[in-house]
Amino acid sequence: MLFIALVSVFLKDDHKIMVPSDSALVLKLEGNLVIEKEAIDPLSEFMQEAFEQQNDNPEILLQDVLLTIENAKQDRRIKALVLDLHGLGGAGLDKLEQIAVALEGFKESHKPIFAIGDYFTQNQYYLASRADHLYLNPMGFMMFEGYGRFGTYFKSALEKLKAETHVFKVGTYKSAVEPYLRDDMSEAAKVANKAWLQEMWSQYKTSVAAARGLDVSNFDEELDVFLAKFEQSQGDFAQYALDYGWVDALKTREQAFQEIAAIVGTKQNHQGLNAISFKNYLGVINPPFPIINNSMDKVAVVVAKGSILNGTRKAGEIGGDSTAALLRKARYDDSVKSVVLYVDSPGGSAFASEIIRQEVENLQATGKPVVAVMSTYAASGGYWISAGADKIIAAPSTITGSIGIFGMFFTFENTLDYLGVHTDGVGTTEFANMGITKSLNPKFAAIMQRGIEQGYDQFISLVAEKRNMTKSQVDQIAQGRVWIGETALELGLVDELGYLDNGVKAAAELANLNTYDTQYIQRPMSKSELFWKELLTTASVSFKGAFVAEKSSTIINLVKEITADIEAVAKLNDPKGVYAYCLACEF
Repeated sequence: MLFIALVSVFLKDDHKIMVPSDSALVLKLEGNLVIEKEAIDPLSEFMQEAFEQQNDNPEILLQDVLLTIENAKQDRRIKALVLDLHGLGGAGLDKLEQIAVALEGFKESHKPIFAIGDYFTQNQYYLASRADHLYLNPMGFMMFEGYGRFGTYFKSALEKLKAETHVFKVGTYKSAVEPYLRDDMSEAAKVANKAWLQEMWSQYKTSVAAARGLDVSNFDEELDVFLAKFEQSQGDFAQYALDYGWVDALKTREQAFQEIAAIVGTKQNHQGLNAISFKNYLGVINPPFPIINNSMDKVAVVVAKGSILNGTRKAGEIGGDSTAALLRKARYDDSVKSVVLYVDSPGGSAFASEIIRQEVENLQATGKPVVAVMSTYAASGGYWISAGADKIIAAPSTITGSIGIFGMFFTFENTLDYLGVHTDGVGTTEFANMGITKSLNPKFAAIMQRGIEQGYDQFISLVAEKRNMTKSQVDQIAQGRVWIGETALELGLVDELGYLDNGVKAAAELANLNTYDTQYIQRPMSKSELFWKELLTTASVSFKGAFVAEKSSTIINLVKEITADIEAVAKLNDPKGVYAYCLACEF
């Protein structure tokens, strides 16, 4: 049946998507904003699309959003932009800022932007605040919670399990291991985390207040202040938002759609608007297989997104071998004249980080300059792979630094003894008499700590050499401490503030390129993968279902949150067990 249906797609022309004249573009963003999507096999993707099944972790490619807004600005068929932000989830402030800038640019076309919400989360409101017409449902709500970093701590739980935790680290602020050593956050970690969180919150408030023409004091950060204002608004969240200028009016969905329909007209669809969706519009302007001009000089973009793990990983994670292979591909491509390493990572394996850094060095040895562009995170191992670049560009809100390393493992001799299980035997060396079922030999602990200290020295020596600093200067700003982009610039950890476009231009300038094309370096798809992707991408337009995604309960979400931190450490696979990872960066 599936085969017959697929064949039928190619015998029809009515599945083609057209952009209606005088229409609205509905920018419906569902999922987390990312610079690279996690790999999904074409068949699974097709089935999700065809039967409207929700991905467990939907993702939105930042570049797709920016391309859509820029194209719609020039498109005479588009008369208005509608922001549907209910599905927007996680997003780094740097990504939100780039979309906000694109929205401000869209206004130059004198086309109105509408933001319509039943509610607005903090991330959603950042974009909604750029709208010319910002409407909230009379039964809606919004609230600013600010930024925070609250972790789950397991020390007492591990003690009850009689597990022994062995940690080896350098860095006063290297707090990635704290959840396994403490039941609370250390004072040093609180000081460091609060510093960058406050700076990020200040950036958020300043930007939103400017967009809405409000004062930053309008943000209610204390419960007493909010409660007093809330009482004046009769305990009505929507009225509170209107009273204090956060929205322009309270309107039902129908009232808002009628206002937009007066501009673009009506059509028989679920919104009653002459409109095109973000997804369909993107399919028109950005075909899945773009034509590459092989004769033109190129600035290559290699994305390094996710945790840094040893070996080969699919898109959406960084593998020491696989990411190095992408850099190597750029090195051997004669049309590539310079490279942008686009980093969005809290770090991970120190060994894998070094493999990637070595490949950056190999690129430079062939005369191809490398520019590192930092997205939301480029901390610990993320900074390690960036440090050797000819230029480092960070967003004002980038979370970076965290220069420090650690090693950690557990032994369960007490747990097993409690259960009546014991380990014994003989070996030819003292090293053979070790494992998770036996207590750790203090001499081996000393060896591990010495290795970690050497790794830290290697890290700060690398930074000192590449950033023209002394080891002492680096050590003062290292120690595992996290910095925000603006502060990192002052400290000399980055060269300038900016985003991907700035990085591409810088890479072109370093290679003395006047005309060039930009090309993302990705793992090449096999002929089979290409066939199925093209076939299923086309077919998905013709198939729609009526499946409703099951909502997770609160307790399930809580369990997922607790296990996330454990999984983040459990999946690390450095061959020496040495990690440059910033757990505090992920919030």
